[in-house]
Amino acid sequence: MSFSTDAIFNPLCDIMRAAGDILWTHHSRPRTVSYKGRIDLLTETDLAIEHFLKAELGKCLPEADFLAEESAETLIPSDYCWIIDPVDGTTNFAHGLPLAAISVALWHQGRVEMGVVNIPLLGEMYCAVRGYGAFCNNVPITVSTTSTLGAALVATGFPYAIEEELPAVLARMKAVLPQVQGVRRCGVASIDLAWLACGRFDAFYENRLKPWDVAAGWLLVEEAGGRLTHFDASPHNISDGEVLATNGYLHSAMSELLV
Repeated sequence: MSFSTDAIFNPLCDIMRAAGDILWTHHSRPRTVSYKGRIDLLTETDLAIEHFLKAELGKCLPEADFLAEESAETLIPSDYCWIIDPVDGTTNFAHGLPLAAISVALWHQGRVEMGVVNIPLLGEMYCAVRGYGAFCNNVPITVSTTSTLGAALVATGFPYAIEEELPAVLARMKAVLPQVQGVRRCGVASIDLAWLACGRFDAFYENRLKPWDVAAGWLLVEEAGGRLTHFDASPHNISDGEVLATNGYLHSAMSELLV
């Protein structure tokens, strides 16, 4: 690997805290909202944080490229890049809900090596480095040990292209909802994955996700002892939006419900 974990990770955490401060500052201001699609919002906060992250991460690791939500021209990361979601949960943020996260992952040679999900309005920052475990506010976290669907709290999400995806979304909900203890929808995939990693959720599934929605949370889940795949339990491809993540114990049972 062409970088030092210690030399990159601590500056990354400092940059993510500073990005969280930007979100906090903007949270108290009137929102300036535009639309990328019928229900796909963009705020000046998204742009400000993405600009800040690209500038600061560029200083930290000049040789790395960027795959960032508000400027991406592809869904395929280069061999060595930062994958950035400046505000995951823009709709929540625009409506004053505190469920909004900043998600950054370092991608290298086909896998995530570092991931940070900062939820500044809740005071939680989740970090993972491959091979070193996952943490929330520097405290180690692990997935739950729930082993039956009837005791499982499951998270899901809905795509922006809801009109065309609605039959499949309802079919999956019809299969899952009667079998589990409950289903929750935060509207922020990176938070769903972070909360799966720390044991609050037992499983999460969603389709039509983008690399920046998943990358950091993917590493958090795996380093916390969980598993992330496609719905059919085949290996996940970062450029394919289909995600099933669980604590591991429930993976086969959840997969059977979704396929």
